[in-house]
Amino acid sequence: MPERLFVCTPSKLGAYADCPRRYRHSYVDRPAPPKGPPWAHNSLGASVHTALKNWYALPVDRRRPEVLPTLLKGVWVRDGYRDDEQERDAYRRALGWLEAYVGGLDPADEPVGVERVVAVKTGVLAFNGRADRIDSRPGADGPELVIVDYKTGRTGLDADDARGSSALALYAYAAERVFRRPCRRVELHHLPSGTVAAHEHTVESLARQLNRAEQTARDIMAAERAVADGGDPDEAFPTTPGPRCGWCDYRRTCPAGAALPGKEPWAAIDRPAAPPVVAE
Repeated sequence: MPERLFVCTPSKLGAYADCPRRYRHSYVDRPAPPKGPPWAHNSLGASVHTALKNWYALPVDRRRPEVLPTLLKGVWVRDGYRDDEQERDAYRRALGWLEAYVGGLDPADEPVGVERVVAVKTGVLAFNGRADRIDSRPGADGPELVIVDYKTGRTGLDADDARGSSALALYAYAAERVFRRPCRRVELHHLPSGTVAAHEHTVESLARQLNRAEQTARDIMAAERAVADGGDPDEAFPTTPGPRCGWCDYRRTCPAGAALPGKEPWAAIDRPAAPPVVAE
């Protein structure tokens, strides 16, 4: 019998690449260990993403910056913030990002897809993922697709981030097959800085990213088989301790993670304290 395909999303593959133990707690252990508290940066990112999705769902004549406060309030996720003051500050920042970003968009420019699921099967993977936005733009030989991914983290991004993103490459590979149009360009739109980090893939570079994803899937299936055959789950899914442990949902469950300092749920959006004013 042919080997079953590995059903996956970018998040599922990324969890194993970051730390096999985190993958195990998320996708193998049943019941799954309890997670830590919700993260404020996830709440902020989800709110901004949903507001943009709903902006594109409006009729063209209503796609104006003035509607953004109502859209953002309607989808605002309140979890993870330190207090009401920090939450209000985060809301004001998010609204400013959205107003600046939407101000640079053509309301009449209709994307091919917004929060669009694309899926593809290979000899190893049954991949599906939800792209933030898929644009159609003129190319040398006709319309071409572009994968757009919104980012709301504090750190700026560059072309290397776009080039190295396995998720973006898999979206591009799947979109090209779903829509039967070339899709080689991927973009990271960093709303806090108003910058775009982009990369133009080739057939070869997309193939390399796909091969890496398939190898990750093979490693996961081998580890899952080892556990099913009675192997030690800790050996099959080892930890990779490092800075990411402080942000892991399962840090309290993992001995290696628990030994490292954890982050407060609001740490990623906390503004640094202003330096003291020194009188001359």
